[in-house]
Amino acid sequence: MEAYRQYTSLGKRLEAQLHRTRVPNNTTTTPTPNVPPADVDLEANSSSSTDIDDNASQLEPIDRPLSKIGTNLAAALTGISHRDHPSSSDTKVFVVGFEGPNDPLNPRNWSLIKRVFCTLNVGIIALVVGMAASIDSAVISRAAQEFGVSEVAEALATGLFLAGFGFGALIAGPMSETVGRNPVYFGSLAIYMLFIMGAGLSKNLGGQLVCRFFAGFFGESPLSTVGGSISDLWDPMNRLIAFPIFATAGLMGPIMGPIVGGWISQAHDISWRWTEWVTIIVSGALLISLLLFQPETYEPILLQWKASHLRRLTGDKRYVSDAEIQHVTFSARMLTAVKRPFIMTIQEPTIMLWTGYLTVVYLMLFGFLDGYTFVFQKTYNLSDGITGILFIGIGVGLVLSSATLTPLLYRWAKQEFAKLQSEKPGENARIPPEFFLWYALIGAPAIPISFFWMGWTAYPHISIWSPIIASVLFGFGIFSVFVSTYMYLIDTYEVYAASALTMITLVRYVASGGMIEISIPMYKNLGIHWALTMLGLIALVFTTVPYAFYRFGPWIRSKSRFAKTQ
Repeated sequence: MEAYRQYTSLGKRLEAQLHRTRVPNNTTTTPTPNVPPADVDLEANSSSSTDIDDNASQLEPIDRPLSKIGTNLAAALTGISHRDHPSSSDTKVFVVGFEGPNDPLNPRNWSLIKRVFCTLNVGIIALVVGMAASIDSAVISRAAQEFGVSEVAEALATGLFLAGFGFGALIAGPMSETVGRNPVYFGSLAIYMLFIMGAGLSKNLGGQLVCRFFAGFFGESPLSTVGGSISDLWDPMNRLIAFPIFATAGLMGPIMGPIVGGWISQAHDISWRWTEWVTIIVSGALLISLLLFQPETYEPILLQWKASHLRRLTGDKRYVSDAEIQHVTFSARMLTAVKRPFIMTIQEPTIMLWTGYLTVVYLMLFGFLDGYTFVFQKTYNLSDGITGILFIGIGVGLVLSSATLTPLLYRWAKQEFAKLQSEKPGENARIPPEFFLWYALIGAPAIPISFFWMGWTAYPHISIWSPIIASVLFGFGIFSVFVSTYMYLIDTYEVYAASALTMITLVRYVASGGMIEISIPMYKNLGIHWALTMLGLIALVFTTVPYAFYRFGPWIRSKSRFAKTQ
């Protein structure tokens, strides 16, 4: 297990560092006092342990038990501050931190290959869990026939999974901030797989729906934690490259579901339940990969490990991490995580509008899970498998948007950052959040255009390539809006970004679950042409959102209680 190897390697490195550290001859060998001596200025000390004077008449190697090294050891080590304990000014502690900007313990200092690998490893979580959400939509007819229910009722298997996604977002953040990223990945994925298995073994619709809901609930936790891992690994500038990788995987997941599920639905010699078995197999392989190769990336947990090793090696209990002396309980984190998103949404029009916009985009995306049956299968008389394959068009649009816009805007951002640094030397240059709206400024119009295009060219006498090309345009647009929404809110709200994104996740997935239920009657009653036209008009209205924020964003942020101002 990579996290365990990471933990033990840190202990060995610290032990070797302590043995290399030299302390004065007159250092007492008695146990360290309760209060460090006043002459130890830990905050001012920034010298490396390898830079201490090597004069043999003053210093000698450590040849006594590490538990008796004493207070002067803390002065010799870097990254340690001398502080009063928050609960008692009479109690002094050594707060452990990183050893300068190049500390190898900091995930942002890991090699590029290692950080890219970790990003891809957790990005696959978004792909796999997203696929699990949509894969059942391809076998609605067969499952409904076996359970003796309507297709609308069976569609709840997908709808409730998405609703579980939404509610699961409320606990994901507090969990990962309490126990770290990896325990959330391992524990949540394991429980999610058990409920997927339960859905596959269910003998009636009720059992299937309960299991699918809780599979979504636990499956969302690792999905939300992925964003935190990316933040751990990459600085804000390089996040312009890393986040689109995650976004591509996250949006590709719901598209892969009907592609895989379509062929299972078409293969009548195997059960439709193979949608669940395939999900378990893929999820199990992912879980094994995470267990074997994914290191812990959450900074407070890494510093807790370091403090724990120092306490063990020195016998001095005053070595602590900042998180250990704050004593923020899981229940307190949960209360904040549940309350703050609702408070911010009520008070912040920025969150309200972007939540509405991304929710509309997701309604359209998940509405296609049933809509493609009407747009392609019934119009062009295609099989389930071929209909599922046509979702690749949306995937092509996602990749095209990521591959073209990301490097372009990354280079532009670096130029803007260099320009700001030259204009204001000595100040902390910061690219305004409105810069990240360029993804949506370029791609947002593609969404209504794609719906009008698809809606009025999906006829048997018109080539099937016309609506397929329209789907590519749709994929281009949803990627652009997704990336702009997340990056704009992250940069606008910074420390409060998790609460803003929690509300967006909750609303868009719960609403998408409802869309699964109404999409079948909508396409049946309105017909594909008017249904897609209506969706296109709604998308057209919301297309104004990124342009409005690009123009008025700085003014709106200046009126906000939570937003970061320039």
